[in-house]
Amino acid sequence: MAALRNIVCCGPSHVVRLLRRDFHRTAVAGLQVTVRDALNQALDEELERDERVFLLGEEVAQYDGAYKVSRGLWKKYGDKRIIDTPISEMGFAGIAVGAAMAGLRPICEFMTFNFSMQAIDQVINSAAKTHYMSAGRVPVPIVFRGPNGSSAGVAAQHSQCFAAWYGHCPGLKVVSPWNSEDARGLLKASIRDDNPVVMLENELMYGVPFEMSEEVLAKDFVIPIGKAKIERAGTHLTLVSHSRSVGHCLEAATVLVKEGVECEVINLRTIRPMDIESIETSLMKTNHLVTVEGGWPQFGVGAEICAKIMEGSAFNYLDAPAIRVTGADVPMPYAKTLEENCIPQVKDIIFAVKKTLNI
Repeated sequence: MAALRNIVCCGPSHVVRLLRRDFHRTAVAGLQVTVRDALNQALDEELERDERVFLLGEEVAQYDGAYKVSRGLWKKYGDKRIIDTPISEMGFAGIAVGAAMAGLRPICEFMTFNFSMQAIDQVINSAAKTHYMSAGRVPVPIVFRGPNGSSAGVAAQHSQCFAAWYGHCPGLKVVSPWNSEDARGLLKASIRDDNPVVMLENELMYGVPFEMSEEVLAKDFVIPIGKAKIERAGTHLTLVSHSRSVGHCLEAATVLVKEGVECEVINLRTIRPMDIESIETSLMKTNHLVTVEGGWPQFGVGAEICAKIMEGSAFNYLDAPAIRVTGADVPMPYAKTLEENCIPQVKDIIFAVKKTLNI
């Protein structure tokens, strides 16, 4: 009533000011931020927060990064904190691991994780094992990050998912973000962690914008490593995925709800340690499970999830066999039509869900 009385008694200009003031009291809409910018923000804030943090890799400095994730950081922090390296993954990964052993906190960018195979000795035999082999005396706080999995039109040399490869190795933590919130929160948590962390990003997601709240944009926002997130609640079937495939699962769930099927979509976020408890809790409610990943089927992330469900008490809640939706068991072809048939599509997920529910 007081607001109405003010409007009646005041002139038009004052009315506008009152309405504008009331408008700004309403909830503020989330800011649209691309995955690329979320990573850039996280890097910037952690470089500023801790002088031991530095970034090195191919073209990360003067060129602003091959995917512009490190844009502007070299101009702000200089050559000592943002370091361009030769095209030698074994060399600069070794430098980064040694720096971590000496007390620094390096972020080692691979231009693509396919080329991290050049540095596998440094990642596994040096970074992953040293803390254990030194009886806890030598921690290795390092982040290995860069694009992982299939891209578009780059054939077999650049289209491999390493989630299962690195998730296999004790001593590493492995995270796999989907959206901007994941990218920001997991990168900050990884940089602050005292263990070696492998962060598997996705090239096709870098330019995709997602809404981010003020809470997520806070400088101290982190996502706990090892905790999955329910992206969509449901009662009929549990869909478990990570990275870009989470979006496909959400699209499939949106289609299926029109047919009366409510899917619960779980974003793993972390491959190792894996949040099996969240999957089991969901499965006990839905009684059906489908896993989705872009990697190869044999010894994959989905295979591990199915094995853990089989070995645990949640197995008794399954009303049908769990099904895996994966990439094709072939090196990635170059032809666009063949490429599309090698990567899980929304229609493949819908087919798997209907098969599991026998509808």
